[in-house]
Amino acid sequence: MNFKPLGQRVLVKRTEVENKTASGIYIPDNAKEKPSTATVVAIGSEIKEIALNDTVVFGKYSGTELALEGVDYLILESKDILGVIK
Repeated sequence: MNFKPLGQRVLVKRTEVENKTASGIYIPDNAKEKPSTATVVAIGSEIKEIALNDTVVFGKYSGTELALEGVDYLILESKDILGVIK
């Protein structure tokens, strides 16, 4: 992939969500909420606190969706990232 975010932006790939409840009921795709966690794929030059492959938490309506080579990604600004899961 040849994509480099500029400035204070981060390219992330959303984490997959379980499509089955604890009791074994399958949830259809149109009823699932999009996850608010993602794995960092690329980082802009001005980002210091986040590293590649970190798992980040971001706001529900944050970012811009982008499809590259058939894979869905999300471009986030650093101010939209709430924290890093270690």
